[in-house]
Amino acid sequence: MNKEILKQLGDILGRDHLLTAPEELACYSFDGSGGDVPPQAVAFPENTTQISKIMQLANKYRIPIVPRGAGSGMTGGAVPLKQGLVLVMNRMNRILEIDRDNMIAVAEPGVITGELQATLKKQGLMYPPDPASLKFCTLGGNAAECAGGPSAVKYGVTRDYIIGCEAVMPTGKIITTGVRTEKGVTGYDLTHLLIGSEGTLVIFTKLILRLLPLPEAGKTFLLLFTCIDQAVQLVAELLQSGIMPCTMEYMDHTAISVVRDRLPSPLPEKTEALLLLELDGSRSEVQQQTDRLRKFLAARPVTLQEAENEAQRQRLWQARRSISPATFSLKPHKISEDVVVPRSKIPTLVRFTSTLAEKLKLIILTFGHAGDGNIHVNIMIDKNDPEEYKRGQEAKKQLFRQVITLGGTLSGEHGIGTTKATFLSLEITPETLELMWDIKQLFDPNNILNPGKIFIDE
Repeated sequence: MNKEILKQLGDILGRDHLLTAPEELACYSFDGSGGDVPPQAVAFPENTTQISKIMQLANKYRIPIVPRGAGSGMTGGAVPLKQGLVLVMNRMNRILEIDRDNMIAVAEPGVITGELQATLKKQGLMYPPDPASLKFCTLGGNAAECAGGPSAVKYGVTRDYIIGCEAVMPTGKIITTGVRTEKGVTGYDLTHLLIGSEGTLVIFTKLILRLLPLPEAGKTFLLLFTCIDQAVQLVAELLQSGIMPCTMEYMDHTAISVVRDRLPSPLPEKTEALLLLELDGSRSEVQQQTDRLRKFLAARPVTLQEAENEAQRQRLWQARRSISPATFSLKPHKISEDVVVPRSKIPTLVRFTSTLAEKLKLIILTFGHAGDGNIHVNIMIDKNDPEEYKRGQEAKKQLFRQVITLGGTLSGEHGIGTTKATFLSLEITPETLELMWDIKQLFDPNNILNPGKIFIDE
């Protein structure tokens, strides 16, 4: 980008909303994946028209554009691999409409997910997707990655709650997709094509969200186990019993160890694994489900604890959401994966990771959304130790191969980005990958929007 292009960008945005100083650019050179490539400039648009003009300019001069929410993604989606311009969406942070009668909201992509949920809660409504980073991640980033979260076992993920959008294409064209109604089958379902496209097809500028009534009541439990196998085997059995938790989170011994001091009460010394389980619904439904849960567990080797109040519940969830950053107390770096297997295969996967850790002399911990088979596998390493780093990469490769063998998928929430791109062919056939690339070229003929992501051989 030369001075003339930077001047034109400044004219579109206002000079105060364009960064070019090296120390400023460094703040937008990385995301949660650890990748680090400084862009040539960073822009902060405030409306759809500005984004459209920027994209027209970028398409004309072949400038790489990287859309960015909060930069909390774990697979490199917000890293500007080809430098170019990072488009930060945090000025577009308005909740434009809450339609109680039709149970929808319209919001801009820079809205913080947790702030939307707090606003809706005051009106007796809920937006169920709840990624661990909800206090700072954005709706636009969630849409780009199809974020999930603990409540997915009952409520689903982001794609289940975005029913329409406004977006800008790489050419600068502004498109609208989807509906504001419960049903709609007019034309192709472009909305769901765009959700999870990792910022490679469009830039979201408005999102139409489906809402639900806020549950009347809820209860939170800890299920404590002295054997990991007992914990992971219980998951499928519990769901088959007719008990439907809204969340069912799993932690192994190592995951527990890094957040033990954040839990509301001490755990028994022999605790090797736990499930954090919540029930919600009407008061009568929750009580009925609680009775069934206690009866189901009565003859099983598990200790059941119930959160006595909201403060204890919040501490439990604070501990759960703190696992990922807390793991850095074990090693300075990690390879963070979010694989998914059929629920019945969770015990096999967990046993495999234990064997893998022992074989490769690594710390590997498992935690995550056991209710839907989405297990987070953290391979802890020190990148400054070349041998350990090499063993970590080998562990990742073997993990992915095992997941596919078990009938699983490489990513449940984090996407592919750059960190999994070389492994995509393990899961997707060459013919299907070719079709995906054809779609990318149809939207983005000059390959300027988030280039280098998902597809390794562009």
